[in-house]
Amino acid sequence: MSTDTPTASDGDPDRAELETRIADLEAQIADLEATVNDGQPKMSIIATKGTLDMAYPPLILASTAAAFGYEVTVFHTFWGLDILHEERSKNLQLSAVGNPNMPMPNVIGALPGMDRLTTRLMEQRIEDNDTATIAELLGTGLDMGVEFQACQMTIDLMDYDEADFYDGVTTGVGAATAIQDMAEADIQLLV
Repeated sequence: MSTDTPTASDGDPDRAELETRIADLEAQIADLEATVNDGQPKMSIIATKGTLDMAYPPLILASTAAAFGYEVTVFHTFWGLDILHEERSKNLQLSAVGNPNMPMPNVIGALPGMDRLTTRLMEQRIEDNDTATIAELLGTGLDMGVEFQACQMTIDLMDYDEADFYDGVTTGVGAATAIQDMAEADIQLLV
């Protein structure tokens, strides 16, 4: 008595059909894996805020993901466009009011000059820790192939001049492109 497992050649038509179906599915999976970003993982980030503390997360995440081999796009919309603007990015503020991480009550944060004070304190901390500036992080990301996209509707709505964005920023991008990018991404983040 043979203990060998029957094969398609043993004449079992159900098994032959199953083996053919498995081979077809494995070929389809291999084709899909070969065409999806050429095997390269993809990250899509949406940046909506333009405060000093909210400029760092999308820039750091983008450059770090690019260093790990991800194809990265960062879609900047509304106040997030200030991160891509050469002059405005140098003057991003840190808001003391409504910021749960501020070590002061909101009433103190609402005093005139507190935003400027908290911003200056954060800028000093960034400098003391030798942390990269926004311009440096943006440059690093661009050098690593990160695509920084500026929302065209917001450019028009907020009357931005496209010439004022850092070199290498992609303009003319709409929400449909951002949604398609997110649909194709392995990781999607809203910052």
